[in-house]
Amino acid sequence: MITIKKPPVKPFRTLAFFALLLLAFSCSPDPVPEPSKSVLKPTTTAENPDEEPEVKYVVNEIARGAALHGANGLDIGPEGNLYIASVAGEEIVVMNRSDGTIIKRFGLEMGVRGPDDLVFGPDGSLYWTDIIFGEVGRMTPDGVVTKQFVAPGVNPITFSPDGRLFVGLDFLGDGLYELDPNLMDPPRAIIISTPENPFPLGFLNAFDFCADGFLYGPLFAANLVIKVDVGHAGDPVSTSPFTDGTVQILASGFNNPASAKFDPKGVLHVLDQSGAVYQVSIKTGEKTLFTTIEPGLDNMVFDTDGTLFMTNNDQGWVAEILPGGQARFISPGGMIAPSGVAVLAGPNDQDKVYVGDIYNLRQFNGQTGDQENAYKGFLVPEENTVSLILPMSLSADGNNLVVGSWFSGAVQVWDSQTHEVLEHYAMGAPIDAIRFGEGIIVSDIGLGGVVWASDQSMILPIDNATVFAPGGLATDGETVWVADWGSGLIWQIGFEGNTPGTPAVVASGLMNPEGLAFEKEGSLIVLESGASRLSRIDLSTGESTKIVDGLELGGPGQEGLPPTYLFDGVAIGLTGDFYISDGNKNILYRVSKE
Repeated sequence: MITIKKPPVKPFRTLAFFALLLLAFSCSPDPVPEPSKSVLKPTTTAENPDEEPEVKYVVNEIARGAALHGANGLDIGPEGNLYIASVAGEEIVVMNRSDGTIIKRFGLEMGVRGPDDLVFGPDGSLYWTDIIFGEVGRMTPDGVVTKQFVAPGVNPITFSPDGRLFVGLDFLGDGLYELDPNLMDPPRAIIISTPENPFPLGFLNAFDFCADGFLYGPLFAANLVIKVDVGHAGDPVSTSPFTDGTVQILASGFNNPASAKFDPKGVLHVLDQSGAVYQVSIKTGEKTLFTTIEPGLDNMVFDTDGTLFMTNNDQGWVAEILPGGQARFISPGGMIAPSGVAVLAGPNDQDKVYVGDIYNLRQFNGQTGDQENAYKGFLVPEENTVSLILPMSLSADGNNLVVGSWFSGAVQVWDSQTHEVLEHYAMGAPIDAIRFGEGIIVSDIGLGGVVWASDQSMILPIDNATVFAPGGLATDGETVWVADWGSGLIWQIGFEGNTPGTPAVVASGLMNPEGLAFEKEGSLIVLESGASRLSRIDLSTGESTKIVDGLELGGPGQEGLPPTYLFDGVAIGLTGDFYISDGNKNILYRVSKE
């Protein structure tokens, strides 16, 4: 039976909290060095190259994921290429629609901060929505970028046939707005949330206009498809759309519908995250199953000749959907943002490696790198159950896993055999979590330090003087070690029962340490994301030595996001191998003694 230590918080409520955190929190005490571009190669524990090598290590890439860090909204550019938004990748990718070749990437340097949807305007300008930051961007054909703040959660975006621009809110908010295509005039609210009615729609997602003048779109959380009379500029704001005639329900019975688009013949297609794609009559609301692909579907677009292109957020693939409903994968899927890593004992004492991949908890064979299982994490929990959260950090807990997620704002204990959630703790923005005694200890940026999950009582507070951004945690069962990304320090905390002692620094001078693991020989293994290396810390001296460098790890979070962002994780296998996640190139590495 599951034990709920804290009342579960719906993800959209947690994300609403996190939206406030974005406006108030920034933790970037020092610039982050660029990752090393050197080729991975065997290295030694000796710092002096003239010394006789003590131990040699080899680095093996055992699993490689998708080319994209998740694939979200998409449109076809004037030149015929696909433009694909990627929230987790913080970029817009320009892709050849035939063979998947990536032609160009637009990222932070162009003001793209976390795009969830995009569309081309009548003048050829590219528009996109940065969902977490609440901004809409515009890039003109000659490359001039302007942005406008609308509201946290801004997501679907489209133009009406007469050139009017509309956006909706998802997850961090709820509502519908009309924008000035030049992003100059203030947004015109059409449907807004109020304290009395905070979710007037139920998360209006990727939408499209019909020739009849109505806007058609899916309600992600309400499992409906609706049509909306968007009115005219100056019309009164609607706060009760289901009672004033502004909105009409067209069809029901979906399971998290995410996109509604018309083909050139005027047939409405609705994509469901469950993997189903329907054709829906706009006259009767009757829906007909067109095809079933893979769960995690996100968005779609039709070319003028009727060719259908589709994205999958969970797997990161981009595909052309053939007339018979089969998918031709233009850019194949896989891991999209590997972060936390944990190892459990598999058959014949082989390493069973688990990787947190935002929307999936993936299980790999540590020897072959084959993916053996994938367990879906849920942005919106399944009805009447406590679902697996979006897995980002992982640690072993016997045969169970401790799963943390700043995006979900929660920590869970997950049974690897029954696949059930055994414990659930509502948190702030947890970065890492470990079992310690009968409790769970969490490094939580939102709650301001390292805390007990059960009552959120403080163990190591962020004081912005010596402690800045606690991340990776490790324990030997008696002592807890904390890696501070912001200061480069490793803290050691002893306990009397559940009472923490005075924290002490055991190592310093590390460059943005993230993943942390205790080695049974009495050392700590740490991933230094700022130096792109894996290091060992001698706990008796505090000396740090390099194990391997040249790793291309995930970059730091933008200002306002947790600095560890996707969290570069490390875990130790049963025979002493190290497993490392690479959130930059979507790779799982195994580091072994030569």
